[in-house]
Amino acid sequence: MILTSEAQARDWIAARPGVGAEALERLELLIALLSAENTRQNLVSAASLQEVWRRHIADSAQLLNHAPASRSAPWLDLGTGAGFPGLVIAALQPDREVVMVESRGRRIEWLTRAVESLALPRAQVIGSRLERVDDRPFGVISARAFAPLDALLALSARFSTSDTIWLLPKGRSARDEVAGLTGWNHLFHVEQSLTDPEAGIVVGTLHGKVSTTPPFRKKAQPT
Repeated sequence: MILTSEAQARDWIAARPGVGAEALERLELLIALLSAENTRQNLVSAASLQEVWRRHIADSAQLLNHAPASRSAPWLDLGTGAGFPGLVIAALQPDREVVMVESRGRRIEWLTRAVESLALPRAQVIGSRLERVDDRPFGVISARAFAPLDALLALSARFSTSDTIWLLPKGRSARDEVAGLTGWNHLFHVEQSLTDPEAGIVVGTLHGKVSTTPPFRKKAQPT
């Protein structure tokens, strides 16, 4: 199913397990805050605000289809920018720890204000370049239009274990990026986006770099 309208996108979110009136109210508030902030800084394109439920809210929420059911798994969102998917995930699951990393000053201020306004007790904004963020394992890692797949893994594999689920919306490039990925032991595949018939989401796990050390060979004994 591809979501093609605002009403369809909102209804799809409202029908998700565990989504009640409070969650929808948080999303409505997020949209209002985003619209107001967009007059001060270009968080998202003006055209996309006309389809905000489909282009941003449902586009982010669909990642939950592939995430662990347990909300005890902490979620790391890289290059959160305007708040997608990080703020949407936190608004839908306020009891899950969601850590959003963003390096741009005005975006950091926006994310911090949004977290406070939405009263998201377990959401955290780290205002820093990713290279400076302390190592720790996460259960889910997401990134929306942050970096090419190979560069993204080089920067953020240190936050991953063999059980971490990676959820990476990649648009039209998803299949090509997975097919062209070398140097990593991974189990990545591409899922169809629910909001764009031409877009895909890279989903899977990472098991470290491919070893470049040649296999040990026992030295032949002289005869």
